[in-house]
Amino acid sequence: MANDAIVAEELTYWYGELVAVDHISFNVAEGEILGFLGPNGAGKTTAIKMLTGQLKPKAGQATLLGMDVAKNVDKV
Repeated sequence: MANDAIVAEELTYWYGELVAVDHISFNVAEGEILGFLGPNGAGKTTAIKMLTGQLKPKAGQATLLGMDVAKNVDKV
């Protein structure tokens, strides 16, 4: 959507055999607040790292203000 500040589409990441984040998708509109909740080891930090460009997703895409995060790490 045009007013989505953050879009996560099928984000997936694994460490060796361990799937840390498995195809998560969500949108956060401009001005909206999002919280990540879950037990230890649920993939919260890995998901945030993909959204901020610290990790490149193994599958899926994260966009921030319309920019592909993995391709624009220097602008995030």
